[in-house]
Formats: sequence, structure tokens, C-alpha cells
Amino acid sequence: MPPTLSPEAQIETDRLLILAAKANDVARVGELIAAGGNVNAKDEIQDSAFLYAGAEGFNEVLQLTLAAGADVRSTNRYGGTALIPASEHGYTETVRILIAAGVPVDHVNKPGWTAMQEAILLNNGGPNQQDVVRQLLAAGANPDIRDPEGRTALQNAERLGFTEIAELIRSR
Repeated sequence: MPPTLSPEAQIETDRLLILAAKANDVARVGELIAAGGNVNAKDEIQDSAFLYAGAEGFNEVLQLTLAAGADVRSTNRYGGTALIPASEHGYTETVRILIAAGVPVDHVNKPGWTAMQEAILLNNGGPNQQDVVRQLLAAGANPDIRDPEGRTALQNAERLGFTEIAELIRSR
């Protein structure tokens, strides 16, 4: 059981935890969690150790935050879950970890995009993006959720010439 910290010590420990997560300092993250750091505490730009590790593909830090009770439904300053930027960047193993942890696959962020839409719209349609879309579909993600322009994931994949992704969606 982590120690009970004074409010001031909690704020400082949480601040240091977020900095350690942003530095991908696995050992320090583990020490700060053991010292009572809250993996769900957010900094001034709404990053928590969990959200940042997921967004950046820092899988060891991510696993530590999940083991320490990370809120898989928490959202960043864009109103998105950790799964959305992980999908955008094509971090296939991170996506696997986040899906297994129960991060909602159909969450829509403030710009109006799901993880699947970001995987298609904000990357190159390559092998990592194909794997991400495959994983999202396998986890039950709905490719028919429309973006703010009214397009489905399939329509965006076709429009961008991502034939492999379009085929994955068609064959689901």
C-alpha cells in the first residue's frame, strides 16, 4: 500500500511522476508510484503518466500505470483516450495493450475522430496502420462512425488510396 502523502507532497510526487513518464524513465516511474504517485493525476496540459505513456508508445511505463490503477477512460486535452494517439502513430503493441486494458475503442474526441479515423486520416496507411485497424476491428470498433465531414472510416481509406485498410474494413 503506497504511503499517505500530505496534499503538498502528493502534488509534488504527481508532478515528478508525470515528468518521469514523459522522459520514459521506467525505474523512476516505478519509484514514484511506490511512493504514492497518482497515475491519473494530470498536469497543466491535461497529460497524466498513463495518457502520455499511451500516446507516445512508452509501453513499460504504460504497463506500470495500468498495474497502478490507471483510469482507461480518462481523456487528454483533445478529449481523446490514450488509444486515439497510439492508433494515429501506429504504435501496434501499445494499441494491443490499451485494447486489452479496456480502453473504449469507439470513443470520439473533440475534433470528432475515433481511434480508427485517426489511424487512417493522420498517417500513411502502411503496415502499422493496417495492423492498428485490424486490431480495432477485432476489438469491435465501429467503422461506420462518421467524422465531422460525414465520412466513414472506409470512405476515408478509399479517398486516401489506402486500399489494404479499405479491404480490411470491407471484409470485417
